[in-house]
Amino acid sequence: MLQRNLPPAHPGEILREMFIKERRLTITEVAVSLGVARVNLSAIVNEREDISPELAIKLSEAFGNSATFWLNLQKNYELWHAERKVNRKKIRHFLVA
Repeated sequence: MLQRNLPPAHPGEILREMFIKERRLTITEVAVSLGVARVNLSAIVNEREDISPELAIKLSEAFGNSATFWLNLQKNYELWHAERKVNRKKIRHFLVA
């Protein structure tokens, strides 16, 4: 369980701010180079969609980092939000004595 009060950044925010804007790229330019639809990449950078494993591989190739980097951003984002949805008090424990 992540023990943070502030949510981690959506991976689309990281992609937008640290990789696209810093390099003065456009969403269209990046989408074309990745071989993905501009509308799909736009949905990710606007934090409406998730990064898939296939896109993580493409991003890692394009920006010189690892697919694991992108997937960890996505996993941490999802896990943080899931922790706030799950009511642990209602879960029966099956611990081995």
